[in-house]
Formats: sequence, structure tokens, C-alpha cells
Amino acid sequence: MSVRHAEKTSFSRVGKRRQVVIPKRVCQALGLQEGDFVEVQIARGAVLIKPKKLVDADDVLTPKEEAQVRRGEAQLRRGEYVTLHQLRHELDRPAVKRRRKRV
Repeated sequence: MSVRHAEKTSFSRVGKRRQVVIPKRVCQALGLQEGDFVEVQIARGAVLIKPKKLVDADDVLTPKEEAQVRRGEAQLRRGEYVTLHQLRHELDRPAVKRRRKRV
């Protein structure tokens, strides 16, 4: 959304240590809370502030894990899934021993 198309304009003032208060309605609209991170850029002579979510490197999936997630999502789209009720039923059934065929 550009400044020209903003629904309502709010004013803030630059305080000590260059702090700027983001109006409450803007924070609510963007889901910003105290302690959240924002990216600050200069764009066309204006200050652009974007909400940012920082991701811990330990929370990133490995390529193998990403492939497993993609396969699982594809199975769900094809309707290949088991309900929790079905899973519980299968787990409650006694295991069936299978004999090996003699060669």
C-alpha cells in the first residue's frame, strides 16, 4: 500500500535516541506486538517499516525433511490419509505374525 492510498494518516514524532511510536491501530492491523522485529528501509525518500519474523537456524527443515513434507502434502491432496480413529483402531488390533515362505 502506498502512502497515497493510505486509508488514514497517523503522525508520530521522533523521540530521544531516534525512537518512533507506531500507532496502535497500525500495530493491530499488522499483528505487531511489543518485542517483534521490524525491517527499516529508505524507499523513495520515505521510511518503510516492514514486520519481520526471525527464524532460528535450528527450526529450518533440511532438504530431506522438506522432501518428506512435500510428499506428505501431495498424499493429502490425493486423499491418501488415515483418520485418527482409523489409526487407533489399527494400533489396537493384535499384531499378526506372518510366516516366511520356504524356498
